[in-house]
Amino acid sequence: MIHYRKDTDNIVTLILDMSGRSGNLLNHEIVAAFAPVIHHLKQEKAAGKLNGVIITSAKKDFLESGDLDYLYRLNDPAKAYEAAQQLKQFLRDVEVPGVPVAAAINGDALGTGFELTLACHYRIVLADSELRLGHPEVKIGLIPSGGAIIRLMWLLGIERAYPLLLEGRRYSPQEALKVGLIDELANTREEMLIRAKQWLLKHHDVRRTWDDPDGDIPGGTAADPNLGHRIRLLTARLSAKTNDLYPAKRAIIDLLAEASKLDFATAYRLDSRYYARVATDPVTKNMISTFWFDKQAVRGGVGRPKGYGKFRARRVGVIGAGMMGSGIAFLCLRNGLDVVLKDVSQPIADRGKEYVAEKIDEYTERGTFQPEDREKLLSRITTTNSSHLFKDCDIVVEAVFENKSVKTKVTREAEEHLDEYSIFATNTLSIPITELGKESLRPENYVGLHFFSPAERTSVVEVVVGDQTSDETVARAFDFAIAIRKLPVVVKDSWGFFAARVLNTYILEGVTMLREGYPAALIENMGKQAGMKKGPLAMADELGLKLVLRYEQQAAEHYGKRYKQHPAVPALTKMREELERSGKSKRVGFYDYDVEGVARLWPGLAEHFPVTKDDYNRKRMKDRFLFAQVIEAGWCLQEKVIGHIEAANLASVYGWGFPGYTGGVMRYIYSCGKDNFLERCGELKERYGQRFTVPRYLRELDADTLIPRSLSR
Repeated sequence: MIHYRKDTDNIVTLILDMSGRSGNLLNHEIVAAFAPVIHHLKQEKAAGKLNGVIITSAKKDFLESGDLDYLYRLNDPAKAYEAAQQLKQFLRDVEVPGVPVAAAINGDALGTGFELTLACHYRIVLADSELRLGHPEVKIGLIPSGGAIIRLMWLLGIERAYPLLLEGRRYSPQEALKVGLIDELANTREEMLIRAKQWLLKHHDVRRTWDDPDGDIPGGTAADPNLGHRIRLLTARLSAKTNDLYPAKRAIIDLLAEASKLDFATAYRLDSRYYARVATDPVTKNMISTFWFDKQAVRGGVGRPKGYGKFRARRVGVIGAGMMGSGIAFLCLRNGLDVVLKDVSQPIADRGKEYVAEKIDEYTERGTFQPEDREKLLSRITTTNSSHLFKDCDIVVEAVFENKSVKTKVTREAEEHLDEYSIFATNTLSIPITELGKESLRPENYVGLHFFSPAERTSVVEVVVGDQTSDETVARAFDFAIAIRKLPVVVKDSWGFFAARVLNTYILEGVTMLREGYPAALIENMGKQAGMKKGPLAMADELGLKLVLRYEQQAAEHYGKRYKQHPAVPALTKMREELERSGKSKRVGFYDYDVEGVARLWPGLAEHFPVTKDDYNRKRMKDRFLFAQVIEAGWCLQEKVIGHIEAANLASVYGWGFPGYTGGVMRYIYSCGKDNFLERCGELKERYGQRFTVPRYLRELDADTLIPRSLSR
């Protein structure tokens, strides 16, 4: 469990090595194993036989995060408080043995794993750009439980600690050094241990700043008028951005403000109280369910056809050097793949490479890449205006504009140079994969890979399966998405696929409200207050009214006589055809856009869609937005457009921005309670019509299927 080694300089090295695990996990086992070690170290110190301690790992990772299975089930705030206090006491025991302690971090240290390093007096890290450090807990609705918020406040000050905790980023060693999370980098494991020892031998006074009666928090406390004012501004901005729907984010700024005015011991206890409240909040359960368990399930192969070996692409072709194609090329380079980037002319293809270079420079500035990585990365991208360079590619991804004849042309040109094992993927938004696949030389090797924009930042990719797409091709496309750190969601080739089809219901509901006489500004604000990233009218403009209407036309073709026109269609048709306002690409839609892209609601909306509502039920408006999407997701599951609840949740929160605090479209039903959800749908159907009809799939849904797979099934 913990290997204890002592050298002739009285430096003890503790090597974490949990038996029966591929990695070290900070749980009750390792805490229990540390207790006699800490006791022995104190005895050694008292006997004058200890000059310092190095903590490192025998595993690939330094230390993994806590037990999320336990946390998901934890509903008693008192138990959560006690668990946090026990972890804090353990970390204080590490922090105050009376000798300097250095963390020699040889692998990932995230969450509670990084908390252990913060309890050490010095942190030296292996300069491996793939290694990750920090506190991503807020991404799954949590805050650190071991006092990291308090320690980071004392180490960095409130204004520097706050964004690190709020963003929940996983830092590379170079980034971590730049923001002050660590103290030093080493090129090899041996060098890391040598430098750690050298530091220990030079530093004997190891009192932490917070244990020094004269110690101060850098930048001051919330009691200081100027800093107090800036904290209030930060709080207001957070509320404006999140509508206070995310308890963990609000807890971070509130705890920093309160704890800064307290001594360390009191702040430490306060931290546990905040943690207990957040850890047992229903929002936290939703977020753990989706952002941890569902994500792990998809990464583990949910949706991937079974029986096929892992596909490892080495060389990737990308057709189209615009922002989407160049973003895909950057993703491939970043994850170790070689790229051939093609466009209609060499200068256009070269501009795509310049975009990739700009992205590399941006990530180098952040510390993700090192300056010497730039040329290595760019040496692995080849630009061309000829398809013959695709001959050695394992997969080619087409990202040209949405035109069937253009897509068919570039597909044929590329396929002539591909072997029978290579696959071809199209990044279409709305053209059926089956229709495009009919023009392919090998339709069984043809698949949709729908990247969301911007490709290099969004987390989900829709793997769209055409009628002739083989299972092996789907498995390969799935593996390729995983290789470039995407979450692949396998969907059937149906109108709008999954994401656009469900998102469209949000847009249509907003346009319907405009037609009903609600003020446009109110509609947009209610959408955002429900938790959506943007208002429905803004999203309509971004997608383009032509495409919004095309999806509805495809729905009409799909359902035939059963189709009933959505009440938003007349308003959309009027906007596009009569008023000639088709969206952001033309700089005129529901919004006006200046040359720099700054948007303002079009003043003419009130003339063409008069405001007649002077009494608003805001909750009902928000319910309409969210319930419309959940119901449509239910139809997609019933019609086998998407096959798994986990995939539906992830596609909704990552793909188009369904509120993350809900855990996604299907988890939202669990939050509401199935009976309450069905009752509310009945009320909305009675008031607004057929579009709020609940599909059989949702009516017959067993609530247990909404609990994380690893816990319930």
